[in-house]
Amino acid sequence: MPEVLKAPLVVEFPFTRSLGPVQSAFLTGLRERVVLGVKTVDGRILVPPVEYDPVTSDDLRDLVEVSPTGTVTTWAWNHEPRRGQPLDTPFAWVLVKLDGADTALLHALDAPGGPESVHTGMRVRVRWAEERSGAITDIACFEPYEGGKDGTRELTGHDGQFADMVTGIVAPARLDYVYSPGRAQSGYINALVERRTVGERCPSCRKVYVPPRGACPTCGVATSEQVEVGPRGTVTTYCIVNIKAKNLDIEVPYVYGHIALDGADLALHGRIGGIPYDQVRMGLRVEPVWTDGGRYPDHYRPTGEPDADYDTYKELV
Repeated sequence: MPEVLKAPLVVEFPFTRSLGPVQSAFLTGLRERVVLGVKTVDGRILVPPVEYDPVTSDDLRDLVEVSPTGTVTTWAWNHEPRRGQPLDTPFAWVLVKLDGADTALLHALDAPGGPESVHTGMRVRVRWAEERSGAITDIACFEPYEGGKDGTRELTGHDGQFADMVTGIVAPARLDYVYSPGRAQSGYINALVERRTVGERCPSCRKVYVPPRGACPTCGVATSEQVEVGPRGTVTTYCIVNIKAKNLDIEVPYVYGHIALDGADLALHGRIGGIPYDQVRMGLRVEPVWTDGGRYPDHYRPTGEPDADYDTYKELV
């Protein structure tokens, strides 16, 4: 059996959001080494603060400063820190109820003594980052704290106002994973290296699916019979792209279309080139264009044949 392919993939994008008055005060406060919570209708102090009461849904604006010291309520050891995590050496993820708060804050605990040194009820305090910008990372981590809880400390209200308030954040979102396309699509990809397009036929309905999925989506039965299709095909539908994508060296506008290759019962998508974008149309007959060393067609261009009759591809639109 041919080797099943696999490859590391990354999905990454910046997530931009604006902050309301409560989150703006909380993050700006962290920049100033101040931890703020919010008082609910029933008098509880929530840290991190939220804008709406979780019980009554009332707006919450009554901010309170709490202590940077607290107690671990539960924890889990992280043996192998990953990229972007708070510490690059093994640490504990902890839920910490800060003194004066009624809810716990999730963050990292730097515990040089290893997991044996961490326990529920452990006293900890905030270790502030040297450089702070108004983000949760302004708390570098928690660290062990020998002092006890100061029962005489009084909570103080806070107006939530600081100089140069943080009103928005950009948080990078990234997912690293290893993807395997499976047996069927591995065969499809390997055939593309030879400039062939291969699908698989359902043994029940006899439809040929390209790219193959390993099973018929209509009948739910496994597929294994390989069928070479194309290379020519018919544009069944398309869209005109007017926004330039990052790291994609294609001038806008350009056209992406669904292309039903001859002999296939499922349309695949590809870029349409070799023709002005406003002349692309349903029924246009196209063929693949390969570049030197390319592992898949760079784009599809018109063949010069008459357009296909709508009835020959209407089930694939």
